[in-house]
Amino acid sequence: MRSARDPETPRRDPAAAPTQAMELLGQRWMLRVIWELEPGPLGFLELRRRMDNCSSSMLSVRLQTLQTAGIIVKRPDKSYELTYPGVELGRALERLWVWADRWHDTIAGTGAEGSA
Repeated sequence: MRSARDPETPRRDPAAAPTQAMELLGQRWMLRVIWELEPGPLGFLELRRRMDNCSSSMLSVRLQTLQTAGIIVKRPDKSYELTYPGVELGRALERLWVWADRWHDTIAGTGAEGSA
């Protein structure tokens, strides 16, 4: 077993986990799914209805990706809900949503396209 001071021990990139999280969450519709599930479980059709222009096939892909990541789970009644890590993520994102709401006019002026 190598010690933490052994120069041959690979160093963990401190930006790896946040970068991976941002790559996952930066995919179109990911944040919106989390936003819609934050209050509680929803079935596919209700979630699809709330997702405006998201196609059923895209929603299915996003739900599967979030399940694989451990952020949501499909319940026996076929509805989807946030897992404990998903709830924690929702809490962390609340600050981002507050920030985005506060600075919306500034952000909108940059040409950045908004899609929660």
